[in-house]
Amino acid sequence: MRHDHEPEDHDLGLAHDLTVMGAMMARRRALKWFAGVGTAAVVAGCGGSEDDAVAVVSSTTATPTPTSTPTPSAGTSAACIADPTETNGPYPADGTNTSSGATSNALTTSGILRSDLRASFISSSTVATGVQLTLTLKVVNVNATCAALSGYAVYIWMCDRSGNYSLYTAATESYLRGVQVTDANGEVTFTMIVPGCYSGRWPHIHFEVFSSLTAATSGRYAVLVSQLALPSAVCTAVYADTATYPGSATNFARISLSSDNVFGDSTAAQIAQQTPTLTGSPTAGYTGSAIIGIAR
Repeated sequence: MRHDHEPEDHDLGLAHDLTVMGAMMARRRALKWFAGVGTAAVVAGCGGSEDDAVAVVSSTTATPTPTSTPTPSAGTSAACIADPTETNGPYPADGTNTSSGATSNALTTSGILRSDLRASFISSSTVATGVQLTLTLKVVNVNATCAALSGYAVYIWMCDRSGNYSLYTAATESYLRGVQVTDANGEVTFTMIVPGCYSGRWPHIHFEVFSSLTAATSGRYAVLVSQLALPSAVCTAVYADTATYPGSATNFARISLSSDNVFGDSTAAQIAQQTPTLTGSPTAGYTGSAIIGIAR
């Protein structure tokens, strides 16, 4: 390491060392002063004031440039979490329970594989009426940076505008039920209606996800059973039409997500993912999407 005094200056006493150190400090102060004058001259030459020069000299530490954070997309791990498992309720028609003493399994019935769920398809052709809702669901693997899961079967069902479920409380109907298989993007699209709100439950859509269409034939091999919550603003707008949705406005006013016996224990992040993003109006209908995260 280089020193400001020659090697032979060693061992000449403390007084000598202090003199040398003092000269070094004075020299450094002079260099710093000249550097300041030089910077001030440059600023003044560019039209700045003396105050500008002082500000420039005093700010000698460079401010680091922040690294931009990319916005998560639907295919990144930051964009999805695993959906919570929820009850399939008393009206699944997936072979796991009975209706009127008989096992109800719409999954083995011809016609269940469809995208438009509004018409009955078993022993009736009645069309469920209400505000149209077209919903795209994207099934992803949360353990693989939310990569799309293709070839998975998604079965969904919901109540009608009066709060009744086909094959159960609307026993002669089979509307508002159906299965689709995810495409290469992990997506399925269903056309249905905005379901009504019955007493004690937040408006919702049931769904089950199976690893294949073959696995979906009994309902007992689902990799996920869960529910989607309808957005509050959409419910308020739709249920204002009390002729089309009788009782829904009253029932909806008495329930909240926190008091709902299904969504009430979900985290804020889970609720955000369980709630589809919808656009539209009661007259034009609604379209939207939701991510379904599965840990595979």
